Amino acid sequence: MKIFFAAVLLFLLGTQYGCSQAPESFNASEILVQMKKLNVLGTVLYIAAHPDDENTRLLAWLSKEKLYRTGYLSVTRGDGGQNLLGDEQGVELGLIRTQELLAARRIDGAEQFFSRAFDFGFSKTTEESLKLWDEQKILSDVVWVIRKFQPDVIVTRFPEDKRAGHGQHSASSVLAHLAFAAAADPNKFPEQFKYGVHPWQARRIFWNNYNFGGNNNTSEDQLKIDVGGFNPLIGKSYGEIAAESRSQHRSQGFGVSRSFGNSIEYFSLTAGENAGRQLMEGVDDSWKRVPGGAAIETMINTLIKTYNPADPSKSLQQLVSIYQVINALSDGYWKKKKLAEAQQLIEACSGLWIEATVNQPYGIKDQSVTVNLQLVNRSKLDVSLNDISINKTDTGWSQKLEPEKNYRLSLPVSLAGLPISQPYWLEEPMAENSYNVNDQELIGDAQNKPALTAIFKIKIGGQLFAVQKPVVYDYTQPAKGESFEPFVIIPKTIASCKPEILLFNGKNEKNLVVIDQSKTGGDAGERRLASDLHSGMGSHDEKNAVSSVISLTKASGFDIISGPSSGTLHDFQVKSMDGNQNPEWTWATQIVGGKTDTILQCRTISYEHIPRINYFKPVRAKLVSTDLQIKGSRIGYIEGAGDKVPDALREMGYTVSMLNENNLTASTLSHLDAVMAGVRAYDVHD
Repeated sequence: MKIFFAAVLLFLLGTQYGCSQAPESFNASEILVQMKKLNVLGTVLYIAAHPDDENTRLLAWLSKEKLYRTGYLSVTRGDGGQNLLGDEQGVELGLIRTQELLAARRIDGAEQFFSRAFDFGFSKTTEESLKLWDEQKILSDVVWVIRKFQPDVIVTRFPEDKRAGHGQHSASSVLAHLAFAAAADPNKFPEQFKYGVHPWQARRIFWNNYNFGGNNNTSEDQLKIDVGGFNPLIGKSYGEIAAESRSQHRSQGFGVSRSFGNSIEYFSLTAGENAGRQLMEGVDDSWKRVPGGAAIETMINTLIKTYNPADPSKSLQQLVSIYQVINALSDGYWKKKKLAEAQQLIEACSGLWIEATVNQPYGIKDQSVTVNLQLVNRSKLDVSLNDISINKTDTGWSQKLEPEKNYRLSLPVSLAGLPISQPYWLEEPMAENSYNVNDQELIGDAQNKPALTAIFKIKIGGQLFAVQKPVVYDYTQPAKGESFEPFVIIPKTIASCKPEILLFNGKNEKNLVVIDQSKTGGDAGERRLASDLHSGMGSHDEKNAVSSVISLTKASGFDIISGPSSGTLHDFQVKSMDGNQNPEWTWATQIVGGKTDTILQCRTISYEHIPRINYFKPVRAKLVSTDLQIKGSRIGYIEGAGDKVPDALREMGYTVSMLNENNLTASTLSHLDAVMAGVRAYDVHD
């Protein structure tokens, strides 16, 4: 019997919601796993440098076999990695790899965290990485995550020396070791305490030794744990779960095969109390660690013993009682965590379906959008709706939910006061090798909260619950069926600049075009975005009126002349005046409410294995004047993965002919001065 659960709870937790997948569902055996997890109070934090550094088999075993709260702190978002899927690099690649990590965590059951460190690429030494990252800044982030997550045990992927093979690898473990002590020291980063955290001392920290890539750091005198085996409730081995999780790192080409049977992991203690048999040796991971918790453990044991997988709803009243007893405990870490888990189980066992959707992927800041609300009570239980609140506005909708009856309501919702959907770590200009985040409480989070949230006040078994549901874009594709993506709030005016780099070789002239995406677009994605914008446009008040005039800021050493505008295309002529050798930026601006504002571009990244990504960056072009001497004029180019070199060659003045298996002939080659193969060309061409 399949019991569906409509949401990944955001109540009391910073849980990630994967909008590229259908709303999550739990079957009867998965509900039993969650009941057992409700009875375990232990926490493990894994720390490494990049996405794909984590040991997915160990994470899956810790989360789904030992039932610990398990987290992975990736010090960077992998911005400096390679991209096998497309041409995104730097910040954009970090956005992709963030979502790949979240996809992996949805499979192995762990939670995901990041610091503000930027992956600047390969580093030879620990010292270099720590210096470029600003050691104290990133150490404060690791301490913050530890104080919030409160791990009993910390595990690092790498050693703290050159055996790690990469300066960022070893630096991540140095930071973990320093933070192990600093998190417990009230004199370290005391400014964090006003946000509700307290000094926290983990019991111990291990290095998870490994044998791969020609490096074998394992030995029989280390702590050894078998993390293989088969979980009959899940129907998979931990090797299978690990392979599915790791294979989400598609941009890095890390698809792996499943494995079965025993799998031994090795651990070396690097600080804290010794352990000879288990990671959590000496840690009380039962309800006895919480004052007054012994009675709750007894109640949960009875719940598990009497659970009927053919009808999970029969456990509902027991769960409500457990929820109420937990709620009566003194405030603390485990009360907050276990209340959320208990509510999640109550929703799963009730079979209640709740959703909040929109028919458009984008909404315009400070305007409104129509939200579609749906509720179905798929049980014979007494369930009622007390109210729904969206963006601090109550709908006033109350209703007893009769079994199997669809309840629907569509209403306009104001987006007033809500920010545009910019990833929080991109809101402020970056430091040289780290992100700047002014809101302490956001640091460590994997991603933003949903742009718009509906709060359903539901009474089940006499207990009132606040169920938070992200508002998502729900649409149907003929070839794929129903799909879900994030709902994104965008500025009133968005545009793009082509080209984004102008190279001047002497005092010559070049054309620059600013395309107003709010009205139309070039490719299919831009046209869809413009259509959504146009359909959502309402009347503009005079105070915030947007001028239709788009201008470019003055750049030193360059003359910018406005050309003809068609309403959607704004043409500019750029002249290099004095041979200035320093790169300059020119920015697209407009008049808003009497003030000059920089126009933003909405960049969209879309791949099937992750939710659609949108972020915003200023519409600008880089102007470079240089005395460039080139030889030859005709280059044949074999394109590589995510390759932008051909555009750069053309900007230098070369004629570029793209070569492939159909035209790479002796005749073609005879007309060329040189042939170049692009980055990772051998990875994309047989």
